Amino acid sequence: LENFRGFKSFELQQLGRVNLLVGVNNSGKTSILEAIQLLCSPANLEPLHEVMIERGECFWGDDNVTLELDIRHLFYGHEIEENNTFSILGKNNHLRQKLVASIAIGSIDSLYRLNSHSEAENSSSASVGKLSDDLVRLGFTAQWTSGNKQEYWEQPLSSNGCLHNDDVHLWPISRKRRAMQRPIPKTQLIRSSSLTIETMTELFEQVVLTAEEQLVYEALQTIEPRIERIAPVSSRKSISSNSRGGFVVRLSGSEQRVPIGSLGDGIWRMLGLALAIVSVKGGVLLVDEIDTGLHFSTLSDMWKLIWETAKKLDVQVFATTHNSDCWTSLATIASQEDAAVDGITIQRIEPDKNTSVVFTEKEIAIAAERGIEVR
Repeated sequence: LENFRGFKSFELQQLGRVNLLVGVNNSGKTSILEAIQLLCSPANLEPLHEVMIERGECFWGDDNVTLELDIRHLFYGHEIEENNTFSILGKNNHLRQKLVASIAIGSIDSLYRLNSHSEAENSSSASVGKLSDDLVRLGFTAQWTSGNKQEYWEQPLSSNGCLHNDDVHLWPISRKRRAMQRPIPKTQLIRSSSLTIETMTELFEQVVLTAEEQLVYEALQTIEPRIERIAPVSSRKSISSNSRGGFVVRLSGSEQRVPIGSLGDGIWRMLGLALAIVSVKGGVLLVDEIDTGLHFSTLSDMWKLIWETAKKLDVQVFATTHNSDCWTSLATIASQEDAAVDGITIQRIEPDKNTSVVFTEKEIAIAAERGIEVR
């Protein structure tokens, strides 16, 4: 990472199939997950929309109708200036991947769209002249490079130096490619607040009647062995997209359909983990505060599910935690003979260091056995 959020320069090293990020509050663990998601989402800034809204890095525009994303907070130092740049680099099976985002002078086409935005917002072309000379000509550009392939995204900044929320959903910028189908994401980020009902339902519909459906049941049964069936119900009947609803389960020995929310947050969290990892086959799963809602007694089973499924479906996992039970439970998996083949690491993020402190499988197992703190 270079100049991304709180990192002037930072590097994760010796990554494995499963990587647990630890460190003090505000050390940047969640920012690293966001960076990986952006890198793995070519020409798609929709993940940015979700992240910035949840972080509160947005506000209503002057018209009180348009939501604006305050992208200055993506840059180290929280400043918007011409030529400000952040970059995210990675290697994937010897294939170099790179995202470079910058503040630059916008193209004529970009300026035209900016003027159109301003006219629509203020119902008067005269308002365009009131825009700051510095901001009216600036745009946000992002270029993804993966091997010989490149993707490009560009939009102008608003009068407040922000991106219009609606612009973030545009795909892609090139007129020649507007009709192209958006690729299925190979990356899924589960935040500490868990997935929404809508996302969970979409993921469940992808997995139902496939070979991976049984993995979902096995995951839920680690917490509630009586679960026999699970099914989605219309999300339109849900009170809130953030509620623990949208699904019902059937328990052995009962004829009643039980709302999944009645079984506690742990079931909801485990369902989200299972659905997410099977949905990113061949991709990357990112989980913030992976132990959220889970009792310490279920963490070993959770890691076993993550580890076995990640190997089977070729998924790389990055997760964060503050919980000592979480990393010591991972040590059980790390001590297995095959762990070193695919790789399990703990990456400690320290604010004053530009590289992570890496604990290998053997070191994780020894630390857990001897009670050595790695967080």
